Amino acid sequence: MVRRGEAHAGVCTGTALWYRFGYDPLPIRWVLTRDPSGKRPAKALFSTDPIQTASQIVSDFMKRWSLEVTFEEGRAHLGIETQRQWSDRAIERSTPLLFGLYSLVTLFGRALHPDGHIPVAQSAWYYKQTATFRDVLALVRRHLWGHRTFPTSPTHPDVVLVPRSTLERLSLAVCS
Repeated sequence: MVRRGEAHAGVCTGTALWYRFGYDPLPIRWVLTRDPSGKRPAKALFSTDPIQTASQIVSDFMKRWSLEVTFEEGRAHLGIETQRQWSDRAIERSTPLLFGLYSLVTLFGRALHPDGHIPVAQSAWYYKQTATFRDVLALVRRHLWGHRTFPTSPTHPDVVLVPRSTLERLSLAVCS
């Protein structure tokens, strides 16, 4: 029995050789877990590190579980799709970068509106009660782009002075 917090599980472990046609056999450590109460299905876990203990393999699997749930939630709620780059390294870079950018935009939005009342952009086809990530991203863009200096000079004929109201409408359209 392995005890983790309040959870108990029956564990059976051993080593074996994993064989695939065309490759040398690979030693693996396998772990079978079973919930004695029968509430959860039995699980088979594997590790290519045969010196890892059963509890280390179960612990590593538990860490991985939270990462997989994070990716699933990202797909379901943020629209982050499975990456389709040509190389594994590109995939390993892009998804964490997307989560990092999402986190930064969320933190910036919270800093701009600590009370949580973020303006909600309404659509003609449905009514939103709460702000979405799109609304927070537009808010952060407007804030960052609104503080840029747009130099104008009467001595340069190529520079056209834009009225503030027009600039704000353009900014709103581009940011959303």
